[in-house]
Amino acid sequence: MSEKRRLRSQAWFGGQDKDAFIHRSWMKNSGHPDDAFDGRPVIGICNTYSELTPCNAHFRELVEHVKRGVYEAGGLPLEFPVFSCGESNLRPTAMLFRNLASMDVEESIRGNPIDGVVLMAGCDKTTPSLLMGAASCDLPSIVVSGGPMLNGRYRGRTLGSGTDVWRLSEDVRAGVSSQKDFLEAESGMSRSAGHCMTMGTASTMASLVEAMGVALPENAAYPAVDARRKRLAQLTGRRIVDMVAEDLTLSKILTRDAFENAIRINGVIGGSTNAVLHLLAIAGRVGVDLSLDDWDRWGRDVPTLLDLMPSGRFLMEDFCYAGGLPALMKRVEDLLKLDALTVTGRTIGENIAQAEVYDNEVIRTRDNPLMDQGGIAVLRGNLAPLGAVIKPSAASPQLLRHEGRAVVFETIEDYHARIDDPDLDVDETCVLVLKNCGPRGYPGMAEVGNMALPKKLLAQGVRDMVRISDARMSGTAFGTVVLHVAPEAAVGGPLALVRDGDIIKLDAHERTLHLDVDDAELARRKADWRMPEPAMKGGYQSLYVERVLQADQGADLDFLVGCRGSTVLRESH
Repeated sequence: MSEKRRLRSQAWFGGQDKDAFIHRSWMKNSGHPDDAFDGRPVIGICNTYSELTPCNAHFRELVEHVKRGVYEAGGLPLEFPVFSCGESNLRPTAMLFRNLASMDVEESIRGNPIDGVVLMAGCDKTTPSLLMGAASCDLPSIVVSGGPMLNGRYRGRTLGSGTDVWRLSEDVRAGVSSQKDFLEAESGMSRSAGHCMTMGTASTMASLVEAMGVALPENAAYPAVDARRKRLAQLTGRRIVDMVAEDLTLSKILTRDAFENAIRINGVIGGSTNAVLHLLAIAGRVGVDLSLDDWDRWGRDVPTLLDLMPSGRFLMEDFCYAGGLPALMKRVEDLLKLDALTVTGRTIGENIAQAEVYDNEVIRTRDNPLMDQGGIAVLRGNLAPLGAVIKPSAASPQLLRHEGRAVVFETIEDYHARIDDPDLDVDETCVLVLKNCGPRGYPGMAEVGNMALPKKLLAQGVRDMVRISDARMSGTAFGTVVLHVAPEAAVGGPLALVRDGDIIKLDAHERTLHLDVDDAELARRKADWRMPEPAMKGGYQSLYVERVLQADQGADLDFLVGCRGSTVLRESH
């Protein structure tokens, strides 16, 4: 550690006055020796462990390996808990609490004697919430992901978390599979600790933090139960101590080039549409100018090479054995900003220089892509003036250019009540439209955009239709689903004005989404529109609804945008 730069933690533990006495004395009740506070870097370990967050339930063990690495490098590891946004259990949606968790992270880091931070993330919203909070403090920070589950197995076939739930459920509703078979598959899907082993949001964000350089190489794909995940955690503990010595802060890594790399890699892996919101929000915290247009521009000509569910066939365990993210990035290195700095202290180009692909079926060659034009397509038009998104690699190619009659559901409850009504006036050419499920409308922008199809159409063999909403969908989901329509219906966006029978034109190739209703008629409808009452009044939900930004700005809270730094101006005593 340089003698010229005083560690931040020494403002608490350094010196001979009563305040330093108080801080050191209380810490010693855990058995720390005198020399624990002699100027060695204090490493905060920000832990999203929770038994209510199954993806992160193994972090109690994993964190011990991080601590081991910190001790080996001469640091003092101090673990602290933060709000854990568990995707599978938290209602009404984990996205509602992403920003709350980021506030917890930010204030915990700033208010405590911490010199550097290890961010322990896994489940969908835990990665962006930790990075958002840490970016607003801008200390040396590094991510270690919990890793994906082992491949699901059932009756000799592979099961992918989330993706096969949707498929099996639709088979039951279509009458081609039994309820008994559906329930028997349940125990074979989640066979080990870890997050979704499909390219859902958890695996996407684990990949993108590696692509952005804020995690060590190979972070994305090692299974949670693989011994190499523990080794990576220990090496992360060692590395954060060096990062403190180098003053290698997040803002030096999370540059515009880093976000460009992440957006391109999201296209190459067939990543989740949720990544759009999360990267916009992270960029807003660190002060990088990033927009939906950047997503479209940087992702438009990127081929999808990773043959992985929901876009393809394989799962994260197979990706690991095929060489993982370094090998995939090496295959598309001509598309990347190779000079971008990473937490290793080296560039992306240096990190992937020796990477090799071991399976050309899982990581396809450039002349045999899963899809020529991957990435996330950003749509605009009179139905989405501020933008909407679609994931072409998960859609039916013939529906990417489509015109159909709207079948409208005003709320998610309206949808559930009517979707399987045999008298519903709907056919396979229609466009299902769901309103009031955006940031304010749900609230929290739930993963309900991949609406299950009408039962009567499933029975006819229909497996995809165009669906449009201001909601999100799970990264594990698939289909021709237009999401994140902005402005949302709950604030009076054009989506609120759509009526049954209106003609909607989608052209994902031309990036357009058009409601075939003239401006005068839309103005008349807008005059009759009334803002819906919020689902809950008071508490955090009221704060969220009042201050949340729209999807095109990452759905952060307006007062959280920006980096506030790590300085604390007043003592506590």
